[in-house]
Amino acid sequence: MRDDFKEILFTEEEILSKVKEMAEKISSDYKGKDLVVVGVLKGSVVFTSDLIKYITIPCVLDFMAVSSYGASTESSGIVKIIKDLDYDIEGKDLLIVEDIVDTGTTLKYLLKYLKARKANSVAIASLLTKPARRKSAVEIKYLGFNVPDEFIVGYGIDYAEKYRNTPYIGILKEEIYK
Repeated sequence: MRDDFKEILFTEEEILSKVKEMAEKISSDYKGKDLVVVGVLKGSVVFTSDLIKYITIPCVLDFMAVSSYGASTESSGIVKIIKDLDYDIEGKDLLIVEDIVDTGTTLKYLLKYLKARKANSVAIASLLTKPARRKSAVEIKYLGFNVPDEFIVGYGIDYAEKYRNTPYIGILKEEIYK
């Protein structure tokens, strides 16, 4: 699979170092609070799994499946909830965990949706952000890395459901997805 990458942006070691750093800050900020970590499926599953291993305070783990992409490489702008939370979040402190914030459309919708359910607080942790593509302003409280406006895959992030299982993050060659 490595031959499908134009460039490796972050190695497994660099990613895990950043994940540990983020988990340390989250553990400190949420100490004594009722934390619910909400992984956004499917892309964040690898990041979420690693992140909670290093969070040192009690937390509940839940997942949502939300899409604005479908089978396309471009956001449709229409957000669809495919799987909702299993737990009542009223009065809880939510941490939405995303793999990458691209246009911000999905997260803007998700923030509004979850705040309406009377969560005590809702914040975002994202491993990656692609600021050049942002259409909706969203605050990322815990951020791993900025990435260029390229097609990024690896460490949970896919193209056509492939490349999620690579332990590094890189830029996919254009001939693969065009």
